[in-house]
Amino acid sequence: MMLNNAVITTTLPATDLARAKQFYHETLGLTIVLEMEAHIMFRTSAGSQIMLYPRGPTTADHTVCSFDVPDVEAAVAELQDKGVTFEEYDLPGLKTENGIATIGNQKAAWFKDTEGNILALGETDK
Repeated sequence: MMLNNAVITTTLPATDLARAKQFYHETLGLTIVLEMEAHIMFRTSAGSQIMLYPRGPTTADHTVCSFDVPDVEAAVAELQDKGVTFEEYDLPGLKTENGIATIGNQKAAWFKDTEGNILALGETDK
């Protein structure tokens, strides 16, 4: 079995599935491709998928999903206009300015969804 050609689906918990649905669909602009009582599946036009399922709070303190975008600054500005707050970090080897970190030739920014899951935007050098 070759997984190299497989579509990857990130599965994330949601304490309030309706609230999370609104965030992923309306704020992030993802397309709903399947909605059931037990889960909601979203897909990007690039074929990436996110499945949300109802569950109690989690304690994940790491990035659970990253979106590759051509322009992190533009994506951050667009999401901020929709009310998204970006995380600020000041760690050894990682410091954000206005929510954006530059690491070598890459830029990245992190934000939380309505359920506390940490999501990221990533960009490689243009």
